[in-house]
Amino acid sequence: MNQLVAPDEVSTTPSAVDTEAPSPFRHVFSAGFAAALEQLAISLLVTTYQAGKLMAVRAKGGRVSTLLRSFDRPMGLALHGDQVALGTKNAIWFLRNAADIAPQLEPRAAHDACFVPRQCHITGDILGHEMGWAKSESAASEANAERELWVVNTRFSCLCTLHPDYSFVPRWQPRFVTDLAAEDRCHLNGLAMVDGKPKYVTALGQTNEPRGWKACKADGGVLIDVPSNEIVAHGFAMPHSPRWHAGKLWVLNSGEGELQVVDPKTGARDTVARLPGYTRGLALHGRYAFVGLSKIREKEEFGGLPIESNVEALQCGVWVVDLQSGAATEFMAFEAGCEEVFAVDILPGIRWPAIIGFKQETINGIFVVPPT
Repeated sequence: MNQLVAPDEVSTTPSAVDTEAPSPFRHVFSAGFAAALEQLAISLLVTTYQAGKLMAVRAKGGRVSTLLRSFDRPMGLALHGDQVALGTKNAIWFLRNAADIAPQLEPRAAHDACFVPRQCHITGDILGHEMGWAKSESAASEANAERELWVVNTRFSCLCTLHPDYSFVPRWQPRFVTDLAAEDRCHLNGLAMVDGKPKYVTALGQTNEPRGWKACKADGGVLIDVPSNEIVAHGFAMPHSPRWHAGKLWVLNSGEGELQVVDPKTGARDTVARLPGYTRGLALHGRYAFVGLSKIREKEEFGGLPIESNVEALQCGVWVVDLQSGAATEFMAFEAGCEEVFAVDILPGIRWPAIIGFKQETINGIFVVPPT
């Protein structure tokens, strides 16, 4: 039995509910946002590198709760089974759900999952963006297929995997990038997995010069097919978050604040929804999309985009889009403490997760051991 015990010097019962300190975060939500999470029996994981937080967004009784945990510039998320990979400034953290710890947390029987940090791989500051779990090519069968984490290595303009002896192992680069150099040549950022393999990526420009993408960020974004290394679609304003869902290819045209569906054969794009923010971070569940929205803070990086014409009205938070109608009526918006969202992901079947952080004593009293 995995156990949670109070460290000797702590007299109070360890809890995963409290935030690490008085929080500057303040959010509002629409009447149906909590109901959507509850009806779908899900919770959300959200990262914000600006605020340095991994956030669990949970709902109960028509109310929304945000549990905050501090990491150094958290960005990409990748979920597989009971494991979460989290990309940070110079490392990738691996957290696992210790499900039998969850009911031991205070308040008792409130949690249905407990994600505990288990491992960390030091990459250096590769500007790691999105990540995905791929089937290992050496697996003998689908049943015992191991998963390998693929990372968008933005600084080196490549997709990479991890190895204990190295910071990273380069595995793929866009055809127009000629060297493996720490120069962020095209701002490779988004990754879509299809059938357990890397299939589509987004980049902010077809450029081979150090930070060359900045000159064409308003309309030079591209969507690339990984196996063929061919351009699927172009003309995006800083695209992010490609996803394959329900037999369709979805992408965020961030600089226009749009959710689009792309025909991978022709490159034709249709806008499903326009949203009041810089769209980045996308999770799809059934007929719904959960889209991260950000305000535009840094003019050097984000200035000159079409969405700037309405910059004063831009929102930060998570919006729910009905993929069938394009309606975006439900939302959680931050009024303070958070101005940008990077990643949004879904914990299916988990309504009230805990995440164990490092700034309370709880981490020192958790012991996960093999069964005896």
